[in-house]
Amino acid sequence: MKVYSEIPPIRRERWTDPLSTWGLVPTMGYLHEGHLSLVRRARQENERLGVSIFVNPTQFNNPDDLATYPRNLERDLLSLEKEDVDLVWTPSPEIVYPPGFQTYVEVERVTQQLEGPARPGHFRGVATVVNKLFNLFQPQRAYFGQKDAQQVVVIKQMVQDLNFNLEIVVCPIAREADGLAMSSRNAKLSPEARQQATCLYRALTAAKNAFTQGERNADTLRRLMLEVINSTELARPDYVSVARPDTLQELDIIQDRALLSMAVFVGGVRLIDNMLVE
Repeated sequence: MKVYSEIPPIRRERWTDPLSTWGLVPTMGYLHEGHLSLVRRARQENERLGVSIFVNPTQFNNPDDLATYPRNLERDLLSLEKEDVDLVWTPSPEIVYPPGFQTYVEVERVTQQLEGPARPGHFRGVATVVNKLFNLFQPQRAYFGQKDAQQVVVIKQMVQDLNFNLEIVVCPIAREADGLAMSSRNAKLSPEARQQATCLYRALTAAKNAFTQGERNADTLRRLMLEVINSTELARPDYVSVARPDTLQELDIIQDRALLSMAVFVGGVRLIDNMLVE
């Protein structure tokens, strides 16, 4: 496994064997089983595999959140070596955004709801850094987790609009045994908050069960999710949503498919989760 922080050696390694298929797994590090499930899927489907580890400052609207984001590069590299990764890029912010940097990518309509209002500038940062990663690695496939559902929609829209020649592969949410979606932010939870953080999964499951039993009124499903969250002592909802999976527009009545999603503060830590129903 080769590890570089600069740009030229990544380009050189990428084109050493130009006929090989490449998969890319973009990450912000502090890897958990969710990340590694993406890596394994990419390893199976491509001849060569690249991973990026970069805590992207332009997607953080809260400086304290950026400063406290968990990091453990040494452990991450050991994990990736065990998964037979070929190439890892670990740049500094100065490499990704050199002095004088002034070009950003903005995806419009699908960023204006859900996470958009709560995190101004977040998706501009995501779209810009992912654009740079695609240009640098030029993979045939890039792998993302369904847990960041809106991010997936944004990246798919960018790929379509800017004619990137690659496939976006979306992988299922990896969960703990009690249903909590795996996330690097889980490390910031106190023991009590960690126990109560299952309220997100329980809320989504309650709404999904109601849908399975025939409920199609989106407001009813939102109320069911809020009831579970509001009955949890350390939880405070930021939003709950029942929306179209492709446009993220809120629904009144579910005709065929819907994305159930939410952001919840649990003990002060902001967590997100979602489920698709159809």
